[in-house]
Amino acid sequence: MNFKLFFFSIMVGVINCNAQNTTIYIGTYTDGNSKGIYQAEFNTETGTISNIQLAAETQDPSYITYSPNMQFIYAVGEGGNGTVSAFKIQKDKKLDLLNTVSSKGGAPCHISINPSGNIAVVSNYVGGSVSLYEINNDGTLNEAYQVFNYNTAEKVSHAHSAQFYKSNLFVSDLGLDAVHLYSINKDGKTYDLVSSSSISISEKAGPRHFVITKDGNFIYNINEYASTITASKKAITGFLHIDDYSTLSKDYKGANSCADIHLSKNENFLYGSNRGENTIVVFKRNMTDGSLTKIQNIDVEGEWPRNFTLDPSGKFLLVANQKSNNISVFKIDQTSGKLSYLNNVKTPSPVCLLF
Repeated sequence: MNFKLFFFSIMVGVINCNAQNTTIYIGTYTDGNSKGIYQAEFNTETGTISNIQLAAETQDPSYITYSPNMQFIYAVGEGGNGTVSAFKIQKDKKLDLLNTVSSKGGAPCHISINPSGNIAVVSNYVGGSVSLYEINNDGTLNEAYQVFNYNTAEKVSHAHSAQFYKSNLFVSDLGLDAVHLYSINKDGKTYDLVSSSSISISEKAGPRHFVITKDGNFIYNINEYASTITASKKAITGFLHIDDYSTLSKDYKGANSCADIHLSKNENFLYGSNRGENTIVVFKRNMTDGSLTKIQNIDVEGEWPRNFTLDPSGKFLLVANQKSNNISVFKIDQTSGKLSYLNNVKTPSPVCLLF
């Protein structure tokens, strides 16, 4: 036997195996067996999850996100009075807490970072507000410098998600059935309200999360109460309503609450999660006019899919099933966009997945 060749083959296999593995972080609710944010390895060739372990002990990190340089992770703490925390990623991929500040509202449920990495925006579901934070060069957060409170004497707001797009900030308000649009001020820091009706949302639809196409010409809102997706196309001012599309199978008659929404890497397909029907809905997207055609509803092999994500390769879709304490993995057909179930792993109360 040629032992040099044998040893070389083993080393190549090890290197290839390591190259196929990428880290995934898991946000959870900590009212059960979970202790905080978990880390795991995901194999982008086989679609398997392994080596799940605690990355940071923290209360109710229900939504987590990276800094643009992927050196830091930011997490909302949904329990208690509401917090936002900054973590530095260590060499072993565990997380070192840098600092924690107030979310300035009850039950923060979403956080996102602007492309420059110097501003964070947090949505407070119970508080009905959105808070903006400066991020320092060392990754730490300053206290909120701008807070938008949407509650009125007549209506209760439930801010559920917010995203930056170029010089704009979009806020999805489930309680007011509104998508608030802001533009950045000349100071490069504060934001001014442009409109709370630039996107047409049906009454009691409950807009929760949304995706914007890379060119900014289309926005898709998933509506928690109505179990629909609202498709809109950019106009000279605001957005034109394309249509509302049911996320449910025609024969499903039970209760349902939509949760998350994502576009495929090539933006040809749109995915949404149904809590109740416990499915992922798949739509084919018309790249010209933005309209949608439903092509699949597939069982998530679990219960209450609060959040899901696509892996970096774009070949797999992973679902966090909150109530069944598992993460399900699906293979994405690159031609049709349809999903096929592969496997699942047990994880305590997973509610957010981050690659």
